[in-house]
Parts: sequence; structure tokens; C-alpha cells
Amino acid sequence: MSDQELIDRFESGTVPESGFHHADHVRLAFAYLREYSPLDALQRFSNALKQFAASHGKSQLYNETITCAYFFLIRERMALCGPIEMNWEEFARQNSDLLIWKNGILNRYYQDATLKSDIARRVFIFPDKCS
Repeated sequence: MSDQELIDRFESGTVPESGFHHADHVRLAFAYLREYSPLDALQRFSNALKQFAASHGKSQLYNETITCAYFFLIRERMALCGPIEMNWEEFARQNSDLLIWKNGILNRYYQDATLKSDIARRVFIFPDKCS
């Protein structure tokens, strides 16, 4: 499936809630970043996630801090790959740490309480943990 097909499928609401896990979020962010400029991609990705959560009656699960933090980590890793455009499979293989949800990469940058806070759900919070 192409990046645009994945985006279209997600935005059309045909992706079942039970079939959309953390690695799928990362794959979708990767697709948006390959199709759009970073800020446009972030806005589209964020809006699509909010719509997905709302359509499944789980608006409260959307977290702006987690969304933005992962998004820009993915963007950074894509840039570090250099000028060669990498496909998803290769990117996932080289960046498997981004695909781990429980005790994942954000634990290096954020305290757990910060990520679970109401304000982190509403707005992006800068990392609050040094290590």
C-alpha cells in the first residue's frame, strides 16, 4: 500500500479501531511526512488522529504531547537517513525503538505523570526529564 493510500484509508475511517496500534501510528506519521511538508503533515496527522479517536468515542485518548513528540522523533530519524528516501520497511528495521509503546523512547524524555496529565493531552509539553 502506498503512503497516500494509507493516509486516504485512515482519513476515510475504514481503519478499524482494533487494528490500529502504536506501530500503525508510527507508520502513518511516516507516510504523512513523506507526502507533505513537516508542519502540514503534523496538522493533517493530528487532525486525523483526533477524528479517529472521536469516531470511536475515545476523544479523551488523544494526547498532543505524545503525538508531537513521536512525530518529530520520526521526522528527525528520517532526516538522519540522509538524502536517500527510505521505504517504511527499512525505516522500521533501522528505528525499531520507535515502534515500542510500553516503556518506549518517550520515557527517556518525559516523566510518566507529565505524559498522563490533562495539559499534555491538550497542548504540547516540552520534555521534562534529563537523561
